[in-house]
Amino acid sequence: MRRISPRQLRRMQAKMLGNLGLDFKELGKAEEVRIRLPDREIVLEGSSVFEMKFEGERIYQIVGGEEVVGEAEREEAYEPTDEDVMLVAAQAGVSEDEARNALRETGGDLAKAILLLKSKR
Repeated sequence: MRRISPRQLRRMQAKMLGNLGLDFKELGKAEEVRIRLPDREIVLEGSSVFEMKFEGERIYQIVGGEEVVGEAEREEAYEPTDEDVMLVAAQAGVSEDEARNALRETGGDLAKAILLLKSKR
């Protein structure tokens, strides 16, 4: 099979997309891309960004990049209630400090905290 150079391949892609009515171009590497959703934020660094134009609409495609934790995703540390700590401590047969640490580690999931503590014995 004949080898196609990257330059020829880009030309062929552009021609095919043009025949379909798509205008496709690479915008370059982005320093940072932020996507804000109702419940979290996604931050990407070093992504390649492409733009497609089709029937008056623009579509952006983000490829690759390194995901970093966004401000909205950094939640305050979970602090378990005294009732949860006492319940986990009683069920797992451990001290309140151990129960509190297990609850922090599991994000407040009582069942997981109890199972975690019982598996450590």
